[in-house]
Amino acid sequence: MTTKERIPTNLRTLLILEILGKSNKAMTATEINDVLQLPKQTVHRLCSTLEENGFLTRVGRKKRYQAARRLRDLGMGLLYNSRDHIARRQILLNIASKVKETVNFVVPEASGMNYIDRVETDWAFRIQLPIGTNVPFHCTASGKCFLASLTPKKRTMMIASMDLKAYTKSTHVREDTLLSELKQIAKQGYALDQEEFMDGMVAIAVPITDYHGRFAAAIAFHGPTQRISIENALARKDILTKAAAELAKSLFSEN
Repeated sequence: MTTKERIPTNLRTLLILEILGKSNKAMTATEINDVLQLPKQTVHRLCSTLEENGFLTRVGRKKRYQAARRLRDLGMGLLYNSRDHIARRQILLNIASKVKETVNFVVPEASGMNYIDRVETDWAFRIQLPIGTNVPFHCTASGKCFLASLTPKKRTMMIASMDLKAYTKSTHVREDTLLSELKQIAKQGYALDQEEFMDGMVAIAVPITDYHGRFAAAIAFHGPTQRISIENALARKDILTKAAAELAKSLFSEN
């Protein structure tokens, strides 16, 4: 029996999750085992168990594994309860003090973008999108930031599978116009919501990437059109860009 074959089952499970967490793509059980070098049936069994219990899900024709909702919730919960949450909160507070509008920290999920942290504006008139709110990909600044981070092929495939529901008269309901904007977002590094999700609301978002350059989250701020215009939002873009770099360093630095 080799040393790797003597690895406890619970540690083997964590190693599988670690390999998938570090990968830029979904992986088959065989690909996972190319790294682990354990008995093939063991890795297949553990992956099946993780899938049955909601930690992994399978996608594509080859049924490759990727993180499911339960595993993402676990990761975000650990991040939220760590000292990194304190640093993140301070950065969000700093942004809010400068832009004078509600600031959001948003992560992608299977059904859309999820607001996991926010700092409210001091203005009495505000747009209520509380923590836990799930919003669409195609008509929000944070959602378009995420879509733009995908490769052109994956971007096209994902949009083809989506319901481009019209939330306002400004919502993208055609694949070609949305893809054209996403191509521009990928180049410029920020996304706008020009009353596409909600009448009378505009927003701007920038991506936060990990040390592999992968999209991890977005930071955004939004406000009512009675108080803020797209030009006003763009004038404050550099505040978000600088904060995104600080958040990336805080969340993903190995030091």
